[in-house]
Amino acid sequence: MANHEHSKASAEEIAHAFDESLVEPRLPRYAPEDWLTLVIFWGMALCVFLQFFTRYVLNNSLAWTEEIAINCLVVVVFLGSVMCVRLTRHIQVDVLYHYLPRRFGRVLALAVELVTIGFFAYATQLFWRYTSIVARERMVTIDLPRNIVFYAVFAAFLLMFVRAVVVFVRDVRRGHSDLEQPDTFDGIEE
Repeated sequence: MANHEHSKASAEEIAHAFDESLVEPRLPRYAPEDWLTLVIFWGMALCVFLQFFTRYVLNNSLAWTEEIAINCLVVVVFLGSVMCVRLTRHIQVDVLYHYLPRRFGRVLALAVELVTIGFFAYATQLFWRYTSIVARERMVTIDLPRNIVFYAVFAAFLLMFVRAVVVFVRDVRRGHSDLEQPDTFDGIEE
C-alpha cells in the first residue's frame, strides 16, 4: 500500500477558495423555444417518474403516463433541433474545407446553407399537409387531440427554417460560416 501525503489546508484557505468570482450565466443566448423545450422535458421526466412509481412501487400503473411521455419526447427532439440549427450544432463535416481553395469553400458552404434552408422549407410544408390530414386523431389512453403534438412539430420545423435563414444571413454578413472556420466557432451567437 502506497503512502500518499496530501498537504493540509487550513480552514482559512478553504474559506477563501470560494472567494473566486463566479461566472454569470449568459441567458440571452437562450431563445424562448429553449425554455419551452426545458419545460416540456421536465414534464416528460415527471411522467416517466409517475410511470415508474405507479408501476413498481404501487403495482398499479397509470396507462396514460407512457403515451404522454412519448409525445413529450417527440416535441423535445424537434424543439431541441431548433436550438441546434440556431447554434449550428448539428453534425457537419468540415474537414473538406481545409483542403479546398478558400473561394470554392465559401461557395460550397453557402450552397450547403441554402440546401439546408430548402430542406426545412420543404419539411415545413410537408408537415403542414400531414397535420391537416391527421388533425382529428385522438390519443389512445387519454382523451386529448394528437394535433397538439403535430402542431408542435410543425412549429419546430417552421422555427428551424427561420433560424436557418438567420444563420445564413449572419454568415453572409461576417464573411464565413462555421463550416469554413470551425476553429473560430464557440457555439455562442454573435
